[in-house]
Amino acid sequence: MVFLAHISDVARLAGVSSATVSRVINGTAKVSEEKARRVRKAIAETGFNPNEIARSLYKKSSRMIGYIVPSILNIFLSEIGRAIEDEAFRNGYKVILCNTDQNPEKEAAYIKMLSSMNADGIIITANNEHLDEELESCRLPIVVLDKSAGARYSASVQSDSYEGGKIATEHLIRCGCRKIVLMRGPQQYSSSQQRFLGYVDACNEHGIQPLFVESGFDYREGRDGARELFRRFPDAEGILAVSDMAALSLYRLLHEQGRSVPDDVMIVGYDGVELSELMTPALTTVAQPIEAIGRRAVGLILEQVEKGKIEQREIIFPVTLKLRETTKQI
Repeated sequence: MVFLAHISDVARLAGVSSATVSRVINGTAKVSEEKARRVRKAIAETGFNPNEIARSLYKKSSRMIGYIVPSILNIFLSEIGRAIEDEAFRNGYKVILCNTDQNPEKEAAYIKMLSSMNADGIIITANNEHLDEELESCRLPIVVLDKSAGARYSASVQSDSYEGGKIATEHLIRCGCRKIVLMRGPQQYSSSQQRFLGYVDACNEHGIQPLFVESGFDYREGRDGARELFRRFPDAEGILAVSDMAALSLYRLLHEQGRSVPDDVMIVGYDGVELSELMTPALTTVAQPIEAIGRRAVGLILEQVEKGKIEQREIIFPVTLKLRETTKQI
């Protein structure tokens, strides 16, 4: 038979009241160090496990943070999620991953679920422009990634997408490319819009015609975008991929066509995920500070929880160009 300890068992062993045990567990009132020591010792000896759900209802806090993403197939978002989980756990919080498959109904349902669970905040990559009702009724701080906060979100964390698009284009121009095609990301994301503007401005400054095809971020969407690109622009000299995973799809198709990278076509990826270093040839890419983005997003949630407000609502990190083997200097 398994013995399940109760708070009364802990109180009896520690020689204190159940209320004192509750205060030690929840930190709701000051308890002398001697009593707190006895309670902690009794908890260890009995194996008592506080009911987290009951505690969250009492404290209006579950010490949980929701992470809502449009697709867990996007490795960039998965790596951010790893940083979010690590930073949250380090601060005594747990993370709930919510994958929406770009379905607005699932997105709204997850926001409602996290609110009902007394989560302490939500970190979201949102492409749904019809969430006004859910956002207005949600009492939780919501930090959005890859777009501006505006009036709808508590704060935002993103990298300098305009600069990313521009430096990638200028690098291909320095490498001698004149026909440069952009795999343009979904335009409901402000990051994709800014990256496109950076590309267009760089092309215009050097007298090059901007060319682009539409694409999504994950491998499958990137494969479809790559096929469309080679159908429309078979003589492309340089390609800016929408993501590192899309760049991998590009490379695969070029290999099937018997074309060499970087001798026949040069590729620049985007995001700087760990997988980009494992390609052969290694991928030149615009690297976002993935670790810093994830940790800062959690920090903003905790700032709201602890201080009742967020001091800086718009966080923009710089990007860096990682020069590897899919481009060459001429």
